[in-house]
Amino acid sequence: MYFCEDFTNVNLTNLVNGLDVYNSDKNIWLGYGLHDEEPSIIHHFAFAENPKFFKYPLFRSGFAISSAFVSRLMQQKKLKSKSEFSIDASHELAMFIGQNYPLMHVPTLFCAKKNLNCASYPIKRKLCDNNLSKEELFIAVKTCQKFHHSRVPIVKKTWGREAPYIEFFSDKQNKSIPTTSVGIKNTERGHCLKTMKILKLALKRILYKFNNIKWVILVDDDNFIFSIDRLLSLLGCFDNDCVVGERYGYNVKLNSGYNYPTGGGGIAFGVSILQDIVEYCHCPANDSPDDMVLGMCLSTLGIPLIHSSLFHQARPADYAQSYLQIDKPVSFHKHWNVDPLSVYNQWFSKSNIKIVHTEL
Repeated sequence: MYFCEDFTNVNLTNLVNGLDVYNSDKNIWLGYGLHDEEPSIIHHFAFAENPKFFKYPLFRSGFAISSAFVSRLMQQKKLKSKSEFSIDASHELAMFIGQNYPLMHVPTLFCAKKNLNCASYPIKRKLCDNNLSKEELFIAVKTCQKFHHSRVPIVKKTWGREAPYIEFFSDKQNKSIPTTSVGIKNTERGHCLKTMKILKLALKRILYKFNNIKWVILVDDDNFIFSIDRLLSLLGCFDNDCVVGERYGYNVKLNSGYNYPTGGGGIAFGVSILQDIVEYCHCPANDSPDDMVLGMCLSTLGIPLIHSSLFHQARPADYAQSYLQIDKPVSFHKHWNVDPLSVYNQWFSKSNIKIVHTEL
């Protein structure tokens, strides 16, 4: 049985001939094997002592599972997982299959790049014509007082310079930045009430001042590497009646959960549905997880949540490099254990413009 994605190029002749040399009666599966270079938060720091030994398939390269193995896997009634969260389907599939049946890495058949001998390989995603302008985005940056002099200057020095309409929302007003106080005490985690207040204030700006805005982009202050141009090309593919971001799942394996847009990578809200979100989405507590509450609310309201793998909840080091090389990313997240300016220059800075270090 062969699996691939909609952006996979398949040579059927090469696929049939390539698989013909393997015994379909054995419990085997084949693909292009990825591995983590270091323990990764998106994989719950699995195999922390030696993350490189565990391989999982690059879905867009395609992969195959023998018919005998499929039958055996179908007999496993429940997906054994220590986590209630669904983050990376390829890694979770490999964990489900288990270490006793490791993925066979066959890079000459299932390729990471185009090659005439490949059975399948990834195709780069074609984004839409850039029929959106920067003036049609309102970017709301979520920050707090303790990061006014560390994270905020990095945003302003890098991607923030490209945004005509950007506002920093904080627990404290700071006229030198400037920030807008949301009037809510900062919490260590969750930030639900703060996020809902930011969306309410953003909608107010649009209704009374910036009526040309089509999308509100909510980002953290450590969403330090962000491409406005790529974001415009991506959002140009959609009407502004949905939410776009990196989609995670909570308890979806049991059919009793829901999907949600993970906040770290940034979330794009279409303006036409923002009024409903502000009116009907409510926080159980001040520090409830904002993105998960939004996910539950979107499901209740029937608002489409569009997944884009161009958004990233974590740092570049948390992803396999072969995976990252396929498409140009829109965002990464977190300043932890990295130099944000160096990462910005590597992944997002325009070829003729490099950001250099100065005292912040």
